[in-house]
Amino acid sequence: MSGIVVAVSRSPGHTFSKPNEASITLLAGLGVAGDAHQGATVKHRSRVARDPSQPNLRQLHLIHSELHDELHAAGFDLMPGQMGENVTTRGIDLLGLPAGARLYLGEAAVVEVTGLRNPCAQLNKLRPGLMAATLDRDADGNLVRKAGIMAVIVRGGTLRPGGGRRAPGPTAAVAAPPAGAGLARTRRGLRDRARPRARPRRRGLADRREIRRDQQLVFLADRPHAALRRPAGARQKRCRAVPGVLG
Repeated sequence: MSGIVVAVSRSPGHTFSKPNEASITLLAGLGVAGDAHQGATVKHRSRVARDPSQPNLRQLHLIHSELHDELHAAGFDLMPGQMGENVTTRGIDLLGLPAGARLYLGEAAVVEVTGLRNPCAQLNKLRPGLMAATLDRDADGNLVRKAGIMAVIVRGGTLRPGGGRRAPGPTAAVAAPPAGAGLARTRRGLRDRARPRARPRRRGLADRREIRRDQQLVFLADRPHAALRRPAGARQKRCRAVPGVLG
């Protein structure tokens, strides 16, 4: 799956929209250089107020320009960056990427999907009715969020918008499956199959203690990232309609 980068954007302040740039620099484990959401720990102000030590899983926001096409047809006049994204792509099914999938951007940068962006009421301040326009229902009636995805930076690099180029280069975007043969999506999120843990037959006190002692790692880059360590029984957000939603 490959496509192109249509636009890149950043904002040093906590503004909803981000102005377009000629290029942006992605910093591994941090985000976009000079952007308000750059950092290893969470930068969204509402989440900082709750717990500023949370890992920043929203270092990069990506939106597919096909959404802009859809919104234009519905009467919304929008440009790349106005919905707060850092990277606007074309030709890649961003919403179809599972959590853990890696996206190769430009010549060097690699980002890892952490979840869907959750459309919020601020969209209505940008354009009345815009929030509802970024929501839909699938054939089973489940809520579908279309406002792009969030990611963390695995490997840094410079990213520029391009015209019609699709070959690997500073304007290209290529998606890959979730990294690591041992990683698999389950109902509890990404689990490391390389460290199998026997399922307790009884959920007694001893079993619960054993589960608490065990730790599972979510891998960032090619090594365990201590900030993302969580108990083995904890839920990991996935890039699906409901569980994998990030604000």
